[in-house]
Amino acid sequence: MKDSITKEKLFNHPIETVWNAISKGEEISAWFIKADFKPIVGYQYTFISKPNEKGCTTISGEVKKSDPYTLIYTWIVADTKVETIVKWELESIEEGTKLHLEHSGISKYEGETAIAMFESFNDGWEGCISLLTDYLKEEIDAG
Repeated sequence: MKDSITKEKLFNHPIETVWNAISKGEEISAWFIKADFKPIVGYQYTFISKPNEKGCTTISGEVKKSDPYTLIYTWIVADTKVETIVKWELESIEEGTKLHLEHSGISKYEGETAIAMFESFNDGWEGCISLLTDYLKEEIDAG
């Protein structure tokens, strides 16, 4: 089983714009999920999804690294004790910003749960990147 998910995306936005979208709680809340988040090492964050047929999902963790354009935090889904790691890296390129996302440690889940979580996270991050793309187009390009 693969242990990590990686996603890459190019944005035609300045690196600071993309950084703010992925690191500021109010911006994360606007495009992704309700977030009590600050890009400060040691900050204990919480993400709470909107209710759906399965209820709400709460994700919590701790910011481990936050320096110019690298953000790493633990990722613990409510009702599990499994800690995985999410890493965002941004690189300024001629066209704008290159985003690299990695979610690792998924094999820490046991048995079939690991496979289910991998699939869920993979789909979730695809949706996340799509929502971020839409947010940057609407909020930044329109503004």
